[in-house]
Amino acid sequence: MYSFRLKVFCSVAHNLSFTKAAQELHITQPAVSRHIQELEQELGVQLFNRYATSIEITEAGELLLLHATQISECYRALDFDMRLLDRHHAGELRLGATPVMAQYVLPACMASFATKFKQIKLSLVEGNSQEIEEAVAEGRVDLGLVECVTRRSTLRYTPIVQDELLLVAPMRGRWASLDVVTLDQLATMPLVLGYEGADVNRCVEQLFATRQIPLATLNVVMRLGSDEAMKRYIVHADSLAFVSERAFVRDLRAGEYKVIEIEGVSTIRQCAFVRTMSATKDVVKDFIDYVQEWLARGEY
Repeated sequence: MYSFRLKVFCSVAHNLSFTKAAQELHITQPAVSRHIQELEQELGVQLFNRYATSIEITEAGELLLLHATQISECYRALDFDMRLLDRHHAGELRLGATPVMAQYVLPACMASFATKFKQIKLSLVEGNSQEIEEAVAEGRVDLGLVECVTRRSTLRYTPIVQDELLLVAPMRGRWASLDVVTLDQLATMPLVLGYEGADVNRCVEQLFATRQIPLATLNVVMRLGSDEAMKRYIVHADSLAFVSERAFVRDLRAGEYKVIEIEGVSTIRQCAFVRTMSATKDVVKDFIDYVQEWLARGEY
């Protein structure tokens, strides 16, 4: 349904090249030029400035690109919803997820899914990534959502979203004056971590391993079971904690905490769906598609 002419325009605009657009769309370069010329004639504006060896998008072209992108997203969402309309699933979908996924990514999406598919009974259990992978492998859940992906050879992983592990301190505490710390400095500071087996601990352990600093040597002043508990604790104990960015968005806006950068390392982790290689339920694939579409719309 989406105009092919608009698709050609978007490809040229993104590549700033008629040749690359032709290669991307598997059509000839003269065909690309013809589509752009016809679009310019239809709209009565010039979309690109042509030079000897390059092209440049005009102000009118920028405006069209903005609207064309929105139109493309609307058609993609429409196509997705129409395809789901023909599915008549019934039964049960058993989900397993880490606390971050279960509390900050899934709830609104699950509610929307349950409204559209009233014949499907959703259930959700929480655990760390390793526990969820084991539940999937043993058939206790149909689909898992995990943070620290270990890539078991018997399971299939589908990336969902990235999540950044943030080092935070209370804005009114002594550590709020810091903008950047090294791992060596951080090893001596008062840290709050999760309980043994928590995903955050595994990520922190891998982080410090880059400097050959064992987790056992860190100045861990408290272990707590959730991001919310960690955030509340450090306000009163004037310490630091590693928390999920997805659990922290509202707190950042409120200005109660300071995010401190860690020099020379990345704290971004890839979250993923996990299922068995032999998973055959259509509803599993449909739920994966539904969540990905939901996240693409930015509705969580």
